[in-house]
Amino acid sequence: PRSPGEGGGGESGSKAHHDQSRTRDQVVGSVLTHRVRGWATMSELKDRLQSDLTQAMRDHDEVTLRTVRMLLTAITNAEVAGSTAKQLTDDEVIAVASTEAKKRREAATSYTEGGAPERAQAELDELAVIMRYLPSQLSDAELQALVDDAVAEAAAAGKTGPSAMGVVMKTLQPKVRGRADGGVVAAKVKQALAG
Repeated sequence: PRSPGEGGGGESGSKAHHDQSRTRDQVVGSVLTHRVRGWATMSELKDRLQSDLTQAMRDHDEVTLRTVRMLLTAITNAEVAGSTAKQLTDDEVIAVASTEAKKRREAATSYTEGGAPERAQAELDELAVIMRYLPSQLSDAELQALVDDAVAEAAAAGKTGPSAMGVVMKTLQPKVRGRADGGVVAAKVKQALAG
């Protein structure tokens, strides 16, 4: 027997109503999911990586293929690293890519110093691919200006000298993430605070 809620418009009408409700629920659920923890939309950068992976397969571009595959693996690892799985935002994807870029720079330097130029070049080739997904890099002058502003802001709050390092770095991180090497930023902050 048909339940009371299924009466009225006949089986086809009921099915249409059910389909509309399901579609509406899916849309609402999707919007709510993407707004959890401040997500506006699913990471566009991750979507771009997945699209580029497919294109690299078609083009038989081995360097791009292995680098993008590595980036996607690193992103997936970050997504499941916490107590609950989550989708990364673009800022978080950039942070992952920045970490991978740093690894490539350090490896290239080590290989160069160790007399292995071919391996160093392979790391630099991968670094070049990673840089496609990072924001444009800050010039030395732009970075110095941001450091000076952050140091002045800390000083205005009564934080000066080497003890203000943590406060200044916390202010700078959102502004330089993916746009400057962390080691370089720290060195500039340390120098500015020492002065």
